[in-house]
Amino acid sequence: MKRPTLQEIGKVLDQARVAAVAYYELTGKPLGVTGEVGEYEAARLLDLTLADARAPGYVAIDAKGRRFQIKTRAIPRSARGKSQRLGSIKLDHDWDAVLLVLLDEGFQPLEIWEAGRPEITAAIQAPGSRARNERGALAVSKFKSIGAQVWPPLK
Repeated sequence: MKRPTLQEIGKVLDQARVAAVAYYELTGKPLGVTGEVGEYEAARLLDLTLADARAPGYVAIDAKGRRFQIKTRAIPRSARGKSQRLGSIKLDHDWDAVLLVLLDEGFQPLEIWEAGRPEITAAIQAPGSRARNERGALAVSKFKSIGAQVWPPLK
């Protein structure tokens, strides 16, 4: 199978975004394309190469060879400012940093944040939260407090 280009992936995901918004408006439930859209947007905006499917522990690589896990949250206007959790961050695989892609209700990118492995590991292993310790699930606010915004670039 030929490796798709980012442009080819983008065309398909543009259709998926429209379907996801329509599905949510119709049912009130997410369609389940948030992660794929976030991975694509991080690759497009930060000039990353998407890894092969099922690469252990990471989904993208930069020009320096750094490996990234990518977590994505679509945050509708009505939920902004409320507590949101990321999916599980796995510490048992090789990766260098985690990117957090925040999307709006139309699945368009709002911000991308990056946190390094040492900061992520310390936050997950800090005493006090069973969800965080057992599942590696950080709150978006915690991720932002230990990371740095990488897109859009701060002036």
